[in-house]
Amino acid sequence: MNTTAVVRCEVDADGIALLTIDYPGKTMNVIDQAFMDSLQQCIDRVRDDAAIRGAIVTSGKDAFVAGADLLAMEQNLDSTADDPLPVLFEKYGSLSRVLRNLETCGKPFVAAINGTAMGGGFELALACHHRVLADSPAAVVGLPEVQLGLLPGAGGTQRLPRLIGIQAAMPFLLEGKHVAPAQALAAGLVHELAPPADVVACAKRWLLGSPRAVQPWDEKGFRIPGGNALDPRVAPAFVVGNTMLQANTQQNLPAPQAIQSCLYEGSLLPIDKALRVETKYLMTLARGAVARGMIRTLFVSKTRAEKGLHRPAGYAPFTCRKLGMIGAGMMGAGIALVAAQRGIEVVLIDRDQAAAERGKTYAEKALGKQVERGRMTAEKRDAILARIVPATDYDLLRGADMVVEAVFEDRAVKAEVTRRLDAVLPDDCVLASNTSALPITLLAQASVRPGRFIGLHFFSPADKMPLVEVIRGKATDDATLARALDFVGQLRKTPIVVNDARGFFTSRFIGAFVDDAIGMVAEGIAPALIENCARQAGMPVGPLAITDELSIDLAVHAGEAQAREFPDSYRPGRSVPVLRKLFELGRLGRKVGKGFYDYEESAKALWPGLAELYPLKPVQPDPRDLKQRILYVQAVEAARAMEQGVLLSPADGDIGSILGVGYPAYTGGPFCFIDGVGVAAFVAEADRLADLFGDQLRPPQLLRDMAAHGETFYGATAVAIRQDARA
Repeated sequence: MNTTAVVRCEVDADGIALLTIDYPGKTMNVIDQAFMDSLQQCIDRVRDDAAIRGAIVTSGKDAFVAGADLLAMEQNLDSTADDPLPVLFEKYGSLSRVLRNLETCGKPFVAAINGTAMGGGFELALACHHRVLADSPAAVVGLPEVQLGLLPGAGGTQRLPRLIGIQAAMPFLLEGKHVAPAQALAAGLVHELAPPADVVACAKRWLLGSPRAVQPWDEKGFRIPGGNALDPRVAPAFVVGNTMLQANTQQNLPAPQAIQSCLYEGSLLPIDKALRVETKYLMTLARGAVARGMIRTLFVSKTRAEKGLHRPAGYAPFTCRKLGMIGAGMMGAGIALVAAQRGIEVVLIDRDQAAAERGKTYAEKALGKQVERGRMTAEKRDAILARIVPATDYDLLRGADMVVEAVFEDRAVKAEVTRRLDAVLPDDCVLASNTSALPITLLAQASVRPGRFIGLHFFSPADKMPLVEVIRGKATDDATLARALDFVGQLRKTPIVVNDARGFFTSRFIGAFVDDAIGMVAEGIAPALIENCARQAGMPVGPLAITDELSIDLAVHAGEAQAREFPDSYRPGRSVPVLRKLFELGRLGRKVGKGFYDYEESAKALWPGLAELYPLKPVQPDPRDLKQRILYVQAVEAARAMEQGVLLSPADGDIGSILGVGYPAYTGGPFCFIDGVGVAAFVAEADRLADLFGDQLRPPQLLRDMAAHGETFYGATAVAIRQDARA
């Protein structure tokens, strides 16, 4: 018998077994082998004990079950790679078999869902014969596996359509949609709602009535609501759905397609055969590079970063109570808003009162929309707004324990702000500069306390973007880094930590993409081909459209500033002549209605004049090569950043690339991408692309050495990466 009692079984005087899931030593119930063994033991007891009439499944924690233990799954993805297919099939079908045993054991089971039930947790509930959900905003239910490159593999793709119909199930399965209690009841995902304290009592009332211990899909003559995949009412949904999938995923994400196949094939089969089809597709996805990379980066590495992967030890937890926010533009206003939402008092300072007031207006508008949509009460909005004090007087910052400046990207301007802050801030107050490129070590020279100076690179809009790039200057001390990471955590954002260098990581990473792509225009590659290949590679927006949005004059001025600041090391990119030409023609981007694109009120089109400035090659490159070029030029730049000691770990690069600048999530980030291709194969392909398109694609020595030694960035053969957070 398994010694880990993940599920407790207690039988009352009425013969009702209460199965309480309470995983020892964990804050959340997760599904792993110990969970499955313990649950199966309880199912066996309920089945075999004649005195037991039925069972209630609930949780001893605030949430019901969070789903699979993805930390353990990450290890399994690496350790089971060489297992024979029959062995893998048994492993990936293990939870599905346990849940099938539950629903066919001959006794009625009811799920008393006291809190969040996601993924495998909700699949457990679906296997029960009745579901009672706590009527609480925190009690959301859903099947989010598609967002990690997987599918619900414990019956979710088969029970949900048999419960509510194929078309109604599609958003939950293909989009990972989750819903609150009222929506779950309306959609038919649960049978009834109850106050949180009464879910178990409500479940017991159902069991003491005349419950059936047979699922609808096990009844003779069962028909899927609305029809199966061949029904004329349903079949068009697969045609339209497949077209939409191809348009939205560019065939880069295999999970939605696998889910479609599970729905189609499974609806034509009896439930037991359908569950085996589901396991087959789950196994195929789990063995692929997409799921491995997405799980590793978007769950495992992200979770570790948020729990303090690079936080220096030995420092007491820090809570910011009063924040000084210098600069009330869009960035500063967004940071002020998110800080106020987390209960922090904010002094929002700008050069004049009107500018500071405009920064607060940003928060008023954003919160007002939430009130209009019923997502926030007016009272809560007013409480948040009361925490933001617009001002011009630096003396109001004397009690601040954290200050962030987000003024114009100019060393002289930032230096003046730093000197004014040094005159009023407490000695232990951390001063953070929000900058996307200026080296923190140089900015810190303006401060009398460089050890307390650090970079916090927020992404626009700051109140919505989840990432913060934390940049440690050469003088930044451990206490400051610890405080900065605690502050980012307080804002509920995901930090990555990088060493100081011009462009840090994210700016040089996305810069490699945009610079090379604009360089393609000068090469005579069709702009439409560039934009379309970028989107087909998985980039959210084409590089020319990105440049127009950010504004061409800003890009030109930034390059000029870099040339002035760093005359010895600045090397103009391949995009500079093209940007300069558009700047001279007054084509400054979307804000003036013309840039790479021409803009009208409701439409945009690539400017035909580009072809006159840069005549097209008579033979255009193969689109497959261009898609590779777009992915590889960024991955090569990430490897250079690792080689140069800018990145502390592959995880920082992978998280930052996806959450910060939109590198395709299906890759898992550049380092997961390199591992997925294979380091040696990546080096060979990068060399081929460099021969075709230029040395910006040439892989650095780090990758050549790794290929020679059979090393990877992750797993048992991972290369040793220096973990020191200093340049």
